[in-house]
Amino acid sequence: MADAGDPQDESIGTLLGRLADDGRAYVKAEIGVYKAIAARRAARARTGLIALAIGAVLLISSITALLLGLVLWLSTLIGPLPAGLAVAAALILTGLLLVRMGISGLRALGGDEAEREALTRGDDQA
Repeated sequence: MADAGDPQDESIGTLLGRLADDGRAYVKAEIGVYKAIAARRAARARTGLIALAIGAVLLISSITALLLGLVLWLSTLIGPLPAGLAVAAALILTGLLLVRMGISGLRALGGDEAEREALTRGDDQA
């Protein structure tokens, strides 16, 4: 005689029900694993973002102090107003050049002419 737990004594419906329960349990366990991984990564990323923000503030502050020192030093040579204007002009030119370089770099997101032609032809490779 078969035991009470013998699978041969169970109906198809009971077996499918157990299969569904096992599948749900497996999915819940997998979701738990991915939630734990996401929480760990978020905590690590948060720490990194905080360090990045503080570092950026310190770097900007140090650059400001350096520029102020440059203006003060130049003011002993050419006066305060011309020194401020000279440093501002140099910063404006540098900023404009960097903005133009950035815009040129972002144009690559639109693709080049060869890529656009390939897309209109329907080629997979550009």
